[in-house]
This record gives sequence, structure tokens and C-alpha cells, in this order.
Amino acid sequence: MHAEYRFTPAHARHLLSATALAMTLALGQAPAVAQPRDLPDFSEVVERVGPAVVNIRTAEKIKMNEGQAEMNEQMQEFFRRFGIPVPNQRRGAPRGGGTPDDDGPMRRGVGSGFILTADGYVLTNAHVVQGADEVIVTLTDKRELKAKLIGADQRSDVAVVKVEATGLPVVKVGDSNKAKVGEWVMAIGSPFGLENTVTAGIVSAKQRDTGDLLPLIQTDVAINPGNSGGPLVNLRGEVIGINSQIYSQSGGYMGISFAIPIADAIRVADELRAGGRVVRGYLGVLPDDITKEIAEAIGLGKPQGAVIRSVVAGSPAEKAGVEGGDVVTKVDGKIVERAADLRRLVAAVKPGAKTTLTVFRRGATKDIVVTIGEDERSKKPGSSDSDDGSKDEAPANAPSAALGLKVSDVPEAQRKDLKLKSGVKVDSATGAAARAGLREGDLILSVDNVEVATVKAFQAQIAKADKNKAINLVVRRDDVTSFVLLKPAR
Repeated sequence: MHAEYRFTPAHARHLLSATALAMTLALGQAPAVAQPRDLPDFSEVVERVGPAVVNIRTAEKIKMNEGQAEMNEQMQEFFRRFGIPVPNQRRGAPRGGGTPDDDGPMRRGVGSGFILTADGYVLTNAHVVQGADEVIVTLTDKRELKAKLIGADQRSDVAVVKVEATGLPVVKVGDSNKAKVGEWVMAIGSPFGLENTVTAGIVSAKQRDTGDLLPLIQTDVAINPGNSGGPLVNLRGEVIGINSQIYSQSGGYMGISFAIPIADAIRVADELRAGGRVVRGYLGVLPDDITKEIAEAIGLGKPQGAVIRSVVAGSPAEKAGVEGGDVVTKVDGKIVERAADLRRLVAAVKPGAKTTLTVFRRGATKDIVVTIGEDERSKKPGSSDSDDGSKDEAPANAPSAALGLKVSDVPEAQRKDLKLKSGVKVDSATGAAARAGLREGDLILSVDNVEVATVKAFQAQIAKADKNKAINLVVRRDDVTSFVLLKPAR
């Protein structure tokens, strides 16, 4: 007796699939399969952008001091006396080893650049043309043109040179702010002097803090010596950056390269073309990143903002009332995530303009209006420290003694000299205080967000502190102000 066969829905689906496959094969059609996405073809982009990319050669005269020149002359006289050919002596050269038009040996370099305007303005890196006595720009049609340096800004590593020509091919400038991590990009330049070399990769990351003032674009595009100053181009043929740096332990490409965002580079280039230099705002502070632990201890919450470790005497910040230990969270409403953001936002402000800083100070947020100065890169924090010997010491059984901390009032002369509104002086630090990093001579300005101007006030705050939590102190050492978490022994 045979078992009963049942035709199920699953059988029906299988039969339909088999029938469809048979009909497809009968019609001579191959079954549909998933097709892989094509890899990008950069050839059309190269044809559009390539003609506007240039090779830049530089020459710098090596200056010799008088001792070197004298030794050079003596050595040449030695060779001549014994009939030995003088090294590097050209026929007909005068008695010094050079030619009438040559003051000495030359140091030569090579880099890249790209044409911004049809009348000959070329954008490149500042380090490519730094110190050059001669700059030669070679076009893709093999023309070699002498270039004039319009301006170079070392802090952004952007430079503009000018060649005398018209009707030149130009690049199309894109929006670097719209660049996406993972998108394809390519570079054109002269690595090791090999002109018009094309390499490709993807955007690996954005906002990398490897520059002084500019957040850089990180890529895995092969960049080598000679690529500097060349363009980083997207698949639409738009320049989104200037290839500027590589991460390397060997001097050559190791898979990580960096480009200056074109939006920032163009802003710098416009200032260089207008006045030959870049004018930046100056606040007069030493900012630092704030840690998660400190942010929680002072009541800030998440670690966002730039903590002010030092305020320059006489600076716009000091005049406006910014203090060491302040945490700047916004500049004119723009959020400050870390110290680098504060530097960039302030640098972008026109000197003389009023700017509002939002700061977190001793548990509360307040706005401070600052008149921004001009960054001259010559103002440095000074330090002054004196002690006239007068002290109001804390008793041995004071609340701070259990923390290994002995303090005294700051002498009036020193207080005036340092322009202190509050603070007590650390005379000795042992135990928990020493483990926290405190040492003799430190000035404690506040305890748990409360200013302390006297030993009595300091001891009162220590006595009120929660013994199960870390005590946050604002401490000044020389001209640097920082947070210190003092953890009681358990």
C-alpha cells in the first residue's frame, strides 16, 4: 500500500520556479544575477582637471658665513697649487668658485600647485615656497614661467604665487564642507618630481586636528614628497582640498595623508591676494581640552568646551574678565567642543570686533563680551612670583590636614603682582594632595566651584566637601591654571 502524496504550497512554488527557469533557458536568456557596482573611472576627471595642475620648482641660495667662505677660498688655493682640478669649478669661473651671476650653491625643491584664475594666480603650500629665491611654474604644455610670491601663511600652510600669463586653464572649486567620509577622491601632483601623477583613494576622516588652525581632511590617497600643494579632487572634478601632509615613519607614504579643506584655503588665499598676509583675531589665553572626569566633578556634565589654563596679562581676555579655570563653551553662539575649536573661532574674528564668550564658572554659565585683538604671535604669557614672607598658616588640625595639604594666605604684594582676586598658597603637599599632583608653591583659587580668598574660607569649603566624592580645585601654577581632583583617602 502506497503512502498518500500531498501537493503542498511549497511544492507549487518550487514547480513555478523550475518552470520559469526552463522558459528562460529556452529563450536563450541567462538567469538574472546580482551585478557588482562598477569601480569609478577617473579618466574624464583627469582630462578636465589635469591641465590646471602645475609643477613648482624652487631654488634657494645657501648662505655661507665668512669663515666658510674663507675656508672655501683656502681649499681652492690648495688645489690650484698642486695642479688638482677644483671640485665644482666651472670653466671660466672667477676665483671664488662661482659665476658672476651666482652667489653660491643652491638648495632646490619640488612641489605642486593648481591654477585658480586664468590670469595666473596659483595656489600651493607655504612650505613648498618657503625661503625660495626663485620659483618656477611648469604647465602641462611644458611652458616654464617664473612666478612671484604673493603671500604665504605658515600657520595654515597656504601660499599664492603669480605667473604672467593669460587664458590659462583653471580648476573648479568645490565645497569641502560637503565632502563625505568614504567618497572617492584623487590627487594630481609631482611626487619625486614625476609630473602629472594621478593617485586615488577615499576620504578616511574629516576634522583631523593635525594642523595649527585648520581641521584637515584625512585620506588614503598616495601622497609623497612633491605632491605637496597639489589638488584633492572629487568625482565631480571639483577641488575640495590641498594635499599638505602625510603620516610617515619612513619619509614616504604609509597609507595616511592629509589635505587642507579648500573652503579654508580659499579664505586664506583671498586675504593673501588682498594684502599679502592673513590677519587673525587674538584673545590671549592658553586653552586645553576638558576631560570627562573633570567635567562631571565641576558640574559641567559632558566634556565639552575649552578650559582656560592661563590668561595673558594685558590681553583682551584679561581686560574682559576671563579667568583661569573658566570653561568656554560657546563663541558668539557657536559651540566649542574642544580647545582647537576655540583657537579657530577666535582666529576667524576680525580684530577690533566684539565677541561674546559663553563660559562655565564655578557652577554657573555667564556671557563675557570681549573686544578681540590682532594676533601678532609675539605675545607670550609672562610670570611673576614673589613672597614677602608674611603667612597666615592653617593649624595642624585643620580640615585640609587630613588630605595632606598645608596652606597659607597669599602675601598682599604677591596677590597684587599676580592680579589675584582669590587664592591660598600651598606650603606642603603629602598623602592624597601629593597623589593629586599638588606641590609647594601652587595657588588654589577655588574649591568645588567656590572662590577661596583666605585660609579660613578655604578650610570652611574643605570641611563642607562630601567626603565620599573627589574635591575639585582650580589650581594655578606659574601662569597655568588647571583643574585638580583631590580624592580623600578611604
